[in-house]
Amino acid sequence: MTAQALPGGWLLSFYGDDYTGSSAVMEVLSFAGVPTVLFLGLPTAEQIARFSDYRALGIAGVARARSPSWMTENLPPVFDLLASLGAPIAHYKVCSTFDSAPEMGSIGKAIELAVPRLGGDWHPLVVAAPALARYQAFGNLFALIEGVGHRLDRHPVMSRHPVTPMREADLRLHLGRQTDMSVGLIDLVTLKSKQADIALRRELDHGRTIVSFDVIDAETLRETGRLIWENRDERLFAVGSQGLEYALVAYWQAVGALSARDTAGETPRVERIAVVSGSCSPTTATQINHALRSGFEGIRLDATRAVDPTAWDQEINSGIEQALRALSNGYDPLVFTASGPDDPAVPALGEAIASSGAVAGDVNVRIGDGLGTILDRVTRTANLKRVVISGGDTSGQAGMALGIYAVTALAPLVPGSPLCRAYADGPHDGLQIAFKGGQMGSPDFFLDARDGGQKTRKMGEERT
Repeated sequence: MTAQALPGGWLLSFYGDDYTGSSAVMEVLSFAGVPTVLFLGLPTAEQIARFSDYRALGIAGVARARSPSWMTENLPPVFDLLASLGAPIAHYKVCSTFDSAPEMGSIGKAIELAVPRLGGDWHPLVVAAPALARYQAFGNLFALIEGVGHRLDRHPVMSRHPVTPMREADLRLHLGRQTDMSVGLIDLVTLKSKQADIALRRELDHGRTIVSFDVIDAETLRETGRLIWENRDERLFAVGSQGLEYALVAYWQAVGALSARDTAGETPRVERIAVVSGSCSPTTATQINHALRSGFEGIRLDATRAVDPTAWDQEINSGIEQALRALSNGYDPLVFTASGPDDPAVPALGEAIASSGAVAGDVNVRIGDGLGTILDRVTRTANLKRVVISGGDTSGQAGMALGIYAVTALAPLVPGSPLCRAYADGPHDGLQIAFKGGQMGSPDFFLDARDGGQKTRKMGEERT
């Protein structure tokens, strides 16, 4: 097979609807040999110019936790900027568990806003990613938790998500509740029988403007990447998780456009690390418990106090004092609001919001801002070199509070949560930071982040 060359200039641009997912796209591309920068807000022309030799540019956002009206006001300028880059593929990145609902984090609304600006005659939807234990079969999305596979509408976490519970595993039907655009499917049998080109043309002839792809293994992943890249025309707007990038990378490597690369090795251990977490995931709960048994000091914040700004400020100040005291006593502070979905703190917050008359979205933003304020103050006071923010929605708000404008990938920790280098005009320039999604990582993730992560591996090798 003759090696193919990739076009020059920007190869891919993307917007992530939460911070953790955005850093996951950067991870896939960077460690495959596609230099990628991720901005934590709309960048200036000067900031973009600083990374003019990079091949992919992303913007991390918080749309997953926002309403359609918020999207209408805030997403068009982002999509206009991505369009100005002229990359052949522009990607709206969503969570690999498709977190969304018509009234919150609507992927359908985002697509409707993006299509007139980012173009393309059709729009691939790639959510599954075997490296993350996410699989799609006959349109239905599955995810593993603790080694056991679950259809998303029966998943022990996503079926009972407090904001966007998954009621339907067939992504065509789930997305169909958020947009009137027609959604088609290229299933796994078609991909494996080499009939995908014919099937794609048939779907488009039938008026399907969004086409979902099954992915269950390396073969279907690579074939999905081929079909997208070879049918992109001048430009293409795509939707999905980092599974889209995994698919493109698999195809680019297969045709020799990218060579298989070793990822970065372990980064040196740091003496102390600080962690803040707003995640309610059982995965994060396991990680918190493991860390507390391994030299971290747990600092629980009373999230119910966030319904009152004054009370919440007092809670933040208390958290800062406790975290600094932990560091002075030789412990790594781990500040958290809940330990898993069954923590009494979860329903207590809902009851506090209901009884106070506060707006849930405003309270959640306040919690994220508060965790970021704690991390900012503790990092600056103790001169920490490395920190972790846990929770997809939390990462967005807390990251903004740190004043960081961009990150690049340093080293892998677990798929979807790389260790990053921060760029800032203030004191956090050069800070090492990881944004961890609630369901990402092994029980010792926080220890790995402090101690330098995992050893060198080949890009695409699955970690469990």
